[in-house]
Amino acid sequence: MSRAELPALRPGVRLLADQVFSRAGGVPRLADVYLPDCAGPHPAVIFLHGGGWRFGDRRLAPDLSRHFAESGYAMVSIDYRLSTEALFPAPVIDTATAVRWLKTQAAHFGIDPKRIALLGSSAGGHLASLAALAPAEFTSDEWPGVTSEVAAVVDGYGPVNFALLDAQRDPAALPGTDPESAHLPPARPMTDPEALECLFLGGTVATLPERAAAADPSRRARAVAPPFLILHGSYDSAIPFAQSRGLFDALDAAGARAELLRIEGLGHGFLNRTDLDASGPRGMLRWRSAAAGGESEVPVQAPVWPTIRAFLDRTIGA
Repeated sequence: MSRAELPALRPGVRLLADQVFSRAGGVPRLADVYLPDCAGPHPAVIFLHGGGWRFGDRRLAPDLSRHFAESGYAMVSIDYRLSTEALFPAPVIDTATAVRWLKTQAAHFGIDPKRIALLGSSAGGHLASLAALAPAEFTSDEWPGVTSEVAAVVDGYGPVNFALLDAQRDPAALPGTDPESAHLPPARPMTDPEALECLFLGGTVATLPERAAAADPSRRARAVAPPFLILHGSYDSAIPFAQSRGLFDALDAAGARAELLRIEGLGHGFLNRTDLDASGPRGMLRWRSAAAGGESEVPVQAPVWPTIRAFLDRTIGA
């Protein structure tokens, strides 16, 4: 998507495009910052695009002026190093760097550095989870003096445990009604070095078991983790729901606050859709960890974007 193809900004939102937040690898890494015109300091949300760690850029996103800059949130969409350029953990480091940059630039952008959340789609959800659960591990010498800790995480259908993907995938599964999933290529097994996960790691899961384990956010679940909202479509043919359930279970066991939603009728990539809720509320099954109230498979009807907004309101609050 070119700059000209981006949706028109919603009223009361201004865009500061092409902000350099990192020079990792000697290349400027860019962010687009959507700021509300109302008085701050504002809570901020960093959006991490999907694309299997190999494709896409910061413009692979919904209309961030609508979700949720017009509601008082500073929305920041970033580029990160793809596997065509650098292997794990490079994009996790880029995510953590973006958090520190935003904290350092808080006065300039009019944001509250203590109210920053991560919102990721697919591979971006994986990066959000991993960076949030290990803020001191994936670091660099850029923007020293501040931490990479965040106040909340929204993980949209991110992969978690690569070693379990093959066993958890349904070979008969087909993409659902979600247009974003209709064009997806068939998932490759973890024995195939051309699988997106293996290209991200630099080899197959079997040949790089320690690296694969290091890329698993569920292994870093801890009681002091920021609150998590995990979203997964019931028709997701790319990443099994069991991956999100595994992360939720690990957070629950660790004593963290987490909520998991299995959304009926959606496939993979739905967070790219600005108009996701045009057809109205969707059926969902909701789980909440013991620390978040303790619920299991509670049926609810709700639109997706307002559900995310309500979580952000509760955790970092506009």
